[in-house]
Amino acid sequence: MRCARAFAPAVGLLLSGVLVACSSTPPRSESPSTSRTPGAAVLRAADGVIGVPYRFGGETPAGFDCSGLVVYAHRLAGVDVPRTSQAQHSLASPVANAALEPGDLVFFRTGGGGVDHVGIYAGAGRFVHAPRTGGVVSYAWLADPWFARRFAGAGRLWTSEPRPGAGGKTP
Repeated sequence: MRCARAFAPAVGLLLSGVLVACSSTPPRSESPSTSRTPGAAVLRAADGVIGVPYRFGGETPAGFDCSGLVVYAHRLAGVDVPRTSQAQHSLASPVANAALEPGDLVFFRTGGGGVDHVGIYAGAGRFVHAPRTGGVVSYAWLADPWFARRFAGAGRLWTSEPRPGAGGKTP
């Protein structure tokens, strides 16, 4: 009985560690934080506002909608991009799923029409997005059945040279 009491605190700590490791929030990416690519800078900017509330039309740390988050993150990386998810999709250079890099964009058709949602790819099948009213900037999984059914493709707005029509520059 004494032995069980002596180990109880250690078992409790071990179990809490396991539960934290199994939480639904994916761990933050480590490699992009040390990478010097424009895509890594885009992801760092998006990662830095995790938890900021959704705000329709928002593109500042006071609140973001999905395309506003993309505008903000790219702006911090030195890349000027269009404001709407549909315009971002139209301008983006297509990227195959197997070639996705952190900072690429993932596009969705959530309303049955054209592209109306965008996220920033973080690596390992996850992305950062501003989901909806009442939500916050957070991670989600491309493999989530809801997103997988609505996936419309991926693209890249950052390059080593300015993109014609974007009015921007890259570092």
